[in-house]
Amino acid sequence: MNAPNDIPPHAARNVLFIMCDQLRTDALSCYGGSGALRTPNIDRLAAMGARFERAYVSSAVCGPSRTSYYTGRYPSSHRVTWNRVPMPADEWSLGDYLAEAGRDCWLLGKTHFVPDRRGLATRGLSAEGAAGERLMEGGFKVLERYDGHFEMEAGSGYRRYLIEHGYDRDRPWERDVIGSTGPDGGFATGWLLRNAGLPARIAERHSETAYLTDRAIDFIQGQGEQPWVLHLSYIKPHWPYKAPAPYHDMYAAEDAVAPVRGQAERERPHPVHGVYQRHEESLSFAQDEVWRAVRPVYMGLVKQIDDHIGRLLGHLERAGRLRDTLVVFCSDHGDLQGDHWLGEKEYFFEGAVRVPLIVYDPSPAADARRGHAVAEIAECVDVVPTILDALGVDVPAHRVEGQSLLPWVRGQAARPSREFAVGFLDYAYREARLFLDRGVTECSGMMLVDDRYKFLRWEGFRPQLFDLREDPGELRDLAEEAWAAPVLRRMGEALCDWNWRRQRRCTETFEQVAARTHAHERMMNIVIGRW
Repeated sequence: MNAPNDIPPHAARNVLFIMCDQLRTDALSCYGGSGALRTPNIDRLAAMGARFERAYVSSAVCGPSRTSYYTGRYPSSHRVTWNRVPMPADEWSLGDYLAEAGRDCWLLGKTHFVPDRRGLATRGLSAEGAAGERLMEGGFKVLERYDGHFEMEAGSGYRRYLIEHGYDRDRPWERDVIGSTGPDGGFATGWLLRNAGLPARIAERHSETAYLTDRAIDFIQGQGEQPWVLHLSYIKPHWPYKAPAPYHDMYAAEDAVAPVRGQAERERPHPVHGVYQRHEESLSFAQDEVWRAVRPVYMGLVKQIDDHIGRLLGHLERAGRLRDTLVVFCSDHGDLQGDHWLGEKEYFFEGAVRVPLIVYDPSPAADARRGHAVAEIAECVDVVPTILDALGVDVPAHRVEGQSLLPWVRGQAARPSREFAVGFLDYAYREARLFLDRGVTECSGMMLVDDRYKFLRWEGFRPQLFDLREDPGELRDLAEEAWAAPVLRRMGEALCDWNWRRQRRCTETFEQVAARTHAHERMMNIVIGRW
């Protein structure tokens, strides 16, 4: 399939970086999972670009995953290991690299970013103007930040918009965006899963997804022929699982697939998996009535996202922007919804760590590979170098740990992208730590997944091993099988070797290091140890 609008032969001028929150890969028809619904607009984007079949996040937790997406670095490097952990001020993000090239990176939606205010204050550091905004907003120039997890502050644009349209003046998010009217005519909060199937009080045209899409279209239209980079970060289908009509009952329980789980996981779980099953959301999703109530609403929220992606693509096409705009579509993690007897995400199962990743490259170099499914492993840390590469901005390899995906989008790669993906979990903030009586520094987990096996290393506990080829549902933990010892050893060593290769020397480029190698006499007239 040829790209539309007669693409010019130069680098992309614009970038639309779209992220959903908690979107499972197998919910999309272009990925063909058993739980997929028809998503024709995201399918269209995949047909225009390249779809990465095995894309993984570095953490199935919003904060660390997004920080990896925005910095191109793993949690062990950027040090944001959980939600609301401040990002150290010495970290650079996509917006900082673009600023060096004279470009802004606009934000519309959520980021989970928290600045290191204490660290800045302790050192007496501050910044003014655009640099100060980037420092306090994770590198972004804010069009509108809206995280969608709690009632909005007084200055929120979306709050103002809702009040102007007649919604509750005090608590419009809680009362209308995630609130419903119950069967008895009273208020029914969206925080309770039992109320998931009730329609939100808000009209669909005023909902979070519709509002953010409206604002994105207005922004793109307002830029005219000026180049732009926009991060459009949707709130949904993240909880609260609350959809406006008609999406709230577009699907029934019979349309949803049952969770992937086995009785052995319940009866003989790994210690960490076992305590995760004791979390409140896991106890809820272990009940059939819960997932049967929630999954159809989740499907409706995904369908709503797809419909509004269709609006975006339509606008880009009419405006002629598909000829010069790189589009990246992804999710910060998945959603287990009862898989493996778990709620939420976090644990390293495929439903949580494998995500959709679609890259539409307007370059003619990508024409021959449009609609191609890329089997190579990709990671969320690859998004920053991909965007920089597409814009013709040098990728700072001494900091960025991912790699540009354009060679695979264009069919120009001469080698596999990588041997494996790596993931992290710091469960120190979770009740699991208390159940296991672990200290706050004793709660690390790591994942290494290659073309066949998934290896999980747990601090203080035995490892886990799954054969994704023979057991794609990850129902049989093979780590205690005698024959698995060489596999465990190989993957453990690979994880150790990988750790040695992290980019921790971030203040000098590779070229600067090379220039200063054995240079004390040549550069500084220092003579050491000569007779």
